[in-house]
Amino acid sequence: MEDHDTGAGAPEVGVSRASPPPSGQASPSAGRQNGRPVLPWSGHGQAGDASQHQNGQNQKAKTRKRRKRRRGRKVFVRDDAHLAAAGLSAASDSAPASRPPEAIVAPLPSAAPSRPEQDVRRSPAQELPVFAALDLGTNNCRLLVAVPTRHGQFRVIDAFSRIVRLGEGLTANGRLGQPAMDRAVEALKICGDKLRSRKIRKARLIATEACRTAANGAEFLDRVEREAGLKLEIIDRQTEARLAVSGCGSLVDRDTQGVVLFDIGGGSSEIALIDLTGHRSPRLANHIVSWTSLPVGVVSLAERFGGRTVTREVFAAMVEDVAVRLHAFDGRDRLSHVLASPKFHLLGTSGTVTTLAGVHLDLERYDRRRVDGLWMDRDSVDRMVEKLVGWDFQQRVANPCIGADRADLVLAGCAILEAIRAVWPSERLRVADRGLREGILSELMADDGVWRSNGRDRR
Repeated sequence: MEDHDTGAGAPEVGVSRASPPPSGQASPSAGRQNGRPVLPWSGHGQAGDASQHQNGQNQKAKTRKRRKRRRGRKVFVRDDAHLAAAGLSAASDSAPASRPPEAIVAPLPSAAPSRPEQDVRRSPAQELPVFAALDLGTNNCRLLVAVPTRHGQFRVIDAFSRIVRLGEGLTANGRLGQPAMDRAVEALKICGDKLRSRKIRKARLIATEACRTAANGAEFLDRVEREAGLKLEIIDRQTEARLAVSGCGSLVDRDTQGVVLFDIGGGSSEIALIDLTGHRSPRLANHIVSWTSLPVGVVSLAERFGGRTVTREVFAAMVEDVAVRLHAFDGRDRLSHVLASPKFHLLGTSGTVTTLAGVHLDLERYDRRRVDGLWMDRDSVDRMVEKLVGWDFQQRVANPCIGADRADLVLAGCAILEAIRAVWPSERLRVADRGLREGILSELMADDGVWRSNGRDRR
């Protein structure tokens, strides 16, 4: 089950799955930390005789190239420079110190020996430090690998996204089910292979609501560490809300006075109120004046009310369920002074709003370039919600921006959206196809000082 999120088989988002990994892959002779094998991130191929042999091979290759050039023949080398740009903002508040990658990505026993470096030119993407962010949610498993570019931005060089439905049955049973855990582990194995194929400077691998609330969440993460070689960190709801804000900073215009940012997840929904009427800091998360995390998302809501057959009465009941939870949010009025301003808007980052945007644009195939950053006015959102509520399950499956994987969840997401719009009415909604992973990358890069050290943060 592939997600239409960044990197899920869509070359238009700046990801080349076929691009060769940089040198410095894992060696089975890696060292050990706390009794477990760890990846030698600073390594560059094999040592000793292999290095001497490689030097000889490199010299021979250079000689052959010079001969070919003298004969007027072209010499081609592989280069990752063709990777498309996906610049994203680094507006975030200070993040807690991240664990070094050695502690979170370990080579598996079956890891293949690393090969000597090939005689290829190092592209800019290979020379820049590489950072990674993984988000295991209730519904999706997502990975981004990126390198910093100009100040506050980065370019995605690899990505992975798959719908795993880890939280399937969690609402009823309070535990992660075996099939759901199996799906997640298989996706995480792919992520682990991608991480081990690159020389990662820093990474942060997080798990959210499903692992937070499940009675066997910690047990499951132990299994992930054993089988996928990844050590995931369960983050709290406040951190999740902050990271969502951090990932969307560039979608908030300079003249904006207030934003309600919401992230409708599978098991929870994070909402942050952002006041920009005073002096604006480069880090958008510094302006959060109130936030909440509702323990309800598209998976949990659909499991309680049903997702396949949703009558208008059932839809209204879902909206009311979320509205009651929002009414208990004490900080919901912290932006009352800007709600009537044309410089106030909603900003949604989730599969719900990106799906609505895709349906609104009548896309034959989901296209992140057209969806991310899209503005939708109040009437357009009303029409799209009304259209989806009027469709039966098969009609939702048939839509290319919904499909079978989302058809039973999208109306639960729309119900959460409608409850949010009722509390914070706005003439405009901006759609973000970005979120936690982008926030993680922005914070990792800012904390590492890459924009300072390479001079790209000069203003």
